[in-house]
Amino acid sequence: MTLRDLLAGLNARSVTGKLDTEILGLAYDSRQVCPGYLFFAIRGTRLDGNRFIRDAVGKGAAAVVSALGNEGAAPSVPWIQVEDERAAMAAIAGNFYGHPTKDLHLIGVTGTNGKTTTTYIVESILKAAGKPAAVLGTIEYRGPGFDSVAERTTPEAPDLEKLFRQVVDAGWQHAAMEVSSHAIQMKRVAGLQFEVAVFTNLSRDHLDFHGDMESYFQAKRKLFEGINGVRPRVMVLNADDSRYEDLRTIDPLRAISYGMQVAADIYPVQHSFGWEATDAMFKTPIGELKVRTSLMGKANVYNVGAAIGVAVALGIPAQAIARGIEELRHVPGRFEIVSAGQPFRVIVDYAHTDDALEKVLKSAREITRGRLIVVFGCGGERDRTKRPVMGQVAARESDYAIITSDNPRGENPIAIIREIEEGIKSANYRIEVDRRKAIRLALTEAMEGDTVLIAGKGHETYQTIGTTVHPFDDRLVAKELLDELNAGRN
Repeated sequence: MTLRDLLAGLNARSVTGKLDTEILGLAYDSRQVCPGYLFFAIRGTRLDGNRFIRDAVGKGAAAVVSALGNEGAAPSVPWIQVEDERAAMAAIAGNFYGHPTKDLHLIGVTGTNGKTTTTYIVESILKAAGKPAAVLGTIEYRGPGFDSVAERTTPEAPDLEKLFRQVVDAGWQHAAMEVSSHAIQMKRVAGLQFEVAVFTNLSRDHLDFHGDMESYFQAKRKLFEGINGVRPRVMVLNADDSRYEDLRTIDPLRAISYGMQVAADIYPVQHSFGWEATDAMFKTPIGELKVRTSLMGKANVYNVGAAIGVAVALGIPAQAIARGIEELRHVPGRFEIVSAGQPFRVIVDYAHTDDALEKVLKSAREITRGRLIVVFGCGGERDRTKRPVMGQVAARESDYAIITSDNPRGENPIAIIREIEEGIKSANYRIEVDRRKAIRLALTEAMEGDTVLIAGKGHETYQTIGTTVHPFDDRLVAKELLDELNAGRN
């Protein structure tokens, strides 16, 4: 494909060099450049891609896209100066891969919490209906010919377009993806065409990036307005969230609502939480739908409702919806049960915001016969405003809290814990900086009928302390410690 083809529809500030230059690939990291590639010099929060243009050209880059002028940086290759290099990257990536999402039923899920679980339920429903679907999100990128651990919730534009091209070329017609506010703001999804957009909820998170809650919401709102000028055919909206009316007014005729209240299009007429499953009867636009799911707690009733909304929008039969919901056994690191024959329940969950922690603690309380013990911390170099609030939530909603390290990164773990501690107005807590020791302490404290919730890291298999990434999986650690404790009791 020539450079001229790739620049179709792009309003560049200036273009120098030969437009008939053949482009063989795209790269936004100079280390990934191969001969014939177009290199995007992205100005990031920590690194400026313009510093690596000479490296990219030295490795064979055939052209450069930058917000800066050439000024002798790479006189031997075509140079495309643009106003916004991220918007240009999305547009060019779409052209390079032939805009595959135009041939897909693409479902985008955004919101503070519940994105991952909702996409997994949607995938399971589609599978039950005989419609394989790719899934991209916080845990993994999975589809025909690819299955990898996610580096970020939403990949960069060239990576997205490449993956969706593989999906379409394999003959698959559906994909469900998490759409983070960062991805919207940074135009990673600017070239995609969404058929269904889902809003789960909005609560405090990422204020270190967005600055305030209104800016955070407005970033998510763009998904429903139509990021690339084309609005989703259907908006599936949480009617119980305070931002519901704002989103609904974008186009009421396109909206399907879900929630716990009878005013919603989709809501549970009745539901009950058992020891191993949740049973519910949902009212839906296609009639009453009886479902059973191993996903526990009220938050998952919402997630199931959102997934039903997507299925209704896509015309999936009721029988396939119910079967797909039941066949999904668990979502990695989301209210995931760890069992080694102990007389108490152990749950690992990704909850890392105050709202998510409150919801998961309340869900755990509903199925707990004894005490509720929580182990949690807060990530370093991330939104500090939620730390005391998470401490407050933990103290209020649990019987005993153990504050520990999450991923402290470059911050002092004790300093993070002290900020969490500011919100705690109870004496029923303890500090243990070492996360493994904190989990051991909680398991040692637990008695028959209790629940131990290990929150914050969920599916993650590492812990970042300083600049070092250590292997650490809450689920494996809990299982190892349970086995040790069980051996000691025998």
